[in-house]
Amino acid sequence: MSTEPATDLPKIGAPARRALAAAGYGDLAQLAQAREDDIAALHGMGPKAMGILRRALQERGLSFRTDA
Repeated sequence: MSTEPATDLPKIGAPARRALAAAGYGDLAQLAQAREDDIAALHGMGPKAMGILRRALQERGLSFRTDA
């Protein structure tokens, strides 16, 4: 039995995963409420992880928030 909560976040590096968790993002629906620039600015979030997250959102018909 796994002790980690269920999530639909894609597999990304540990620093990026920890950054999302620390900022309160546990799934793609929550991530879609954030601006891409804000997520990219999180400590531990790199270009590779951002690309993976962007593709995962697109696959589910979601995207990062675009308003200011």
